[in-house]
Amino acid sequence: MNSFQSPKGTQDILPPQSARWAELVGRFAALAQRSGFGLVVSPGFEDAEVFRRSAGDSSDVVTKEMYEFKDRGGRDLALRPEGTASVVRAYVQHSPVAPFKAWYAAPMFRYERPQAGRFRQHHQLGVEILGTDDPMADVEVISLLAGLYADLGLSSLRLRVNSLGDAKCAPGYREQLAAHLAAHADELCDEHRYKWAANPLRILDCKRPECRKVSAGAPRLRDVLCEDCRRHFAEVLGGLDRLAIAYEEDDFLVRGLDYYTRTTFEYGSDAVEGVGGGGRYDGLVAALGGPEVSGVGFGAGIERILLACDADGALSAGDLRLSPALDVFVVDTSDTGVALELCRDLRGAGLAVDRAFDGRSMKAQLRAADRSGARVACIVGVDDLADGLVTVRVLRGPDARSQEKVAREALAGRLYEITRST
Repeated sequence: MNSFQSPKGTQDILPPQSARWAELVGRFAALAQRSGFGLVVSPGFEDAEVFRRSAGDSSDVVTKEMYEFKDRGGRDLALRPEGTASVVRAYVQHSPVAPFKAWYAAPMFRYERPQAGRFRQHHQLGVEILGTDDPMADVEVISLLAGLYADLGLSSLRLRVNSLGDAKCAPGYREQLAAHLAAHADELCDEHRYKWAANPLRILDCKRPECRKVSAGAPRLRDVLCEDCRRHFAEVLGGLDRLAIAYEEDDFLVRGLDYYTRTTFEYGSDAVEGVGGGGRYDGLVAALGGPEVSGVGFGAGIERILLACDADGALSAGDLRLSPALDVFVVDTSDTGVALELCRDLRGAGLAVDRAFDGRSMKAQLRAADRSGARVACIVGVDDLADGLVTVRVLRGPDARSQEKVAREALAGRLYEITRST
């Protein structure tokens, strides 16, 4: 009989690697909450039109990668390919007080070719600020991501920033860019040679040498930005300078979704591209049926962040603080079921506790205790149980192999003394 395996483009995250995920999400959540962001949990699937309107009909997310299906009621639904659209849809639906600051950590689904750090089900951390066009909001979301990477110990990542203009100046630039691409269409890569006109900006994002060569001679958007966009971008850069966040301006940074306006940014390194990024999306709320309000945010893939951690030697699964050993392992040879009570009581006292099952011998249970990494074993025998005592054996540390008998009512306090000592 063939055993089932995880679907192509997905993965199972097991201990100890899952400890890295828990640590990463925990640090991000703490940082976001300290910055005034509240958690938003949105559905894993939406009306497919939510993503069509937000990502744009020319984006790969919609044309190639989105998982669409009809449910039994005939509704056209799609698995969530990115996080921003769902948060914006929730904002429009529930009308929270602006500025609305949200963070999320959720799985995303894209039908793409699996490769290192890219999966058909991937997991994303993100924040959004809705209801303000203040350039300092752009700086805040960038600085939050910069703070996360600094906290993780990532040293090789570089921040690139750009401005895509707005409804006043971007259309004129698109016309200039289209004219340039029309003159060099035969030089573009096979994918874009006949479809560049659908969205000329997409060529700037293409990594193939042919398109890069054509883009190098293209007009620069910064040369045609309107005064409002120039001022906005200058204030964003000024805010980054004030916070001493290093960056480089990149005229070709457009990212992969059509809703971006003005500020765009992305982190990456020579070892790992696209470790997180985002930007401003001033028309997206209105596109999903809401008021004409601004928004800015980012998304960062957990898998990509962990690849960057591997490249920089950060957040190792072998770090004990990421995978803390148990405090106590209960060894019960009394055959009375008292292990259930001890585990409950000690866990309730704040200790990390595990136990053996299946009525194993004392020798087998002690081996399990040693393998568990617990600092202390609590051994319950019939005679000690009658006297209200538990044998405490130290398994690790300077007092390893020492043991003593402790009254049950004093057990939690004594275990705290042992496990919290240096």
